[in-house]
Amino acid sequence: MIRVLLVDDQTLVRQGIRSLLSLAPRATAGADDHALEVVGESSDGLDALQKYDELRPDVMLLDLKMPRLDGLGVLSELARQREPAKALVLTTFDDTDLLLDAIRSGARGYLLKDVSLEQLFVAIQTVAAGGTHFQPTLTERVLQRARELPRQPSTLVLSSPLTDREVEILKLLSAGLSNREIAFALDLADGTVKNHVSSILAKLGVRDRTRAVLKGIELGYV
Repeated sequence: MIRVLLVDDQTLVRQGIRSLLSLAPRATAGADDHALEVVGESSDGLDALQKYDELRPDVMLLDLKMPRLDGLGVLSELARQREPAKALVLTTFDDTDLLLDAIRSGARGYLLKDVSLEQLFVAIQTVAAGGTHFQPTLTERVLQRARELPRQPSTLVLSSPLTDREVEILKLLSAGLSNREIAFALDLADGTVKNHVSSILAKLGVRDRTRAVLKGIELGYV
């Protein structure tokens, strides 16, 4: 059972999402049928922080524009005072700067509210399992923008540089390929790719693939 906390200032939106999530296992036949339970709702950021402490949900489904404390403020507060929350942003704001701010503040995923139920359910499952899920079109826009920026000297010095193979895999990660797709492309075992990805994350000092790609761009690997 995946326990979800809904955070959105619009009552009708929360009610709609709650109803849709109750249908998720039937709507995603063939996927891992983990049931979802909405354990709480909040209409503003301060209440969301209190509910998070009380309920300890597996995933916080978080809007960005809210009274008293907005979504970015919630993410920053969670990262500052608590263990990083498994927060999945669900918003109407199709904005590259907001996406980058959300990533920097600790969001584990970012989706627009026009996604399908299946896409939402898969994203919740991924984030609950400790992964990240960012809408591919948004991710590609961020990467393109990052590549177009003038390259600045990085203050980060890696204790152990990435190997040629790790650079190759990092570039494939930036294209949005999964471990299995990378293994197929490079004729490697899935476990070998997983080990390389773990090594890349450790060397770059990041905790997920999205931040690895952003750090790789900063360092000139991508």
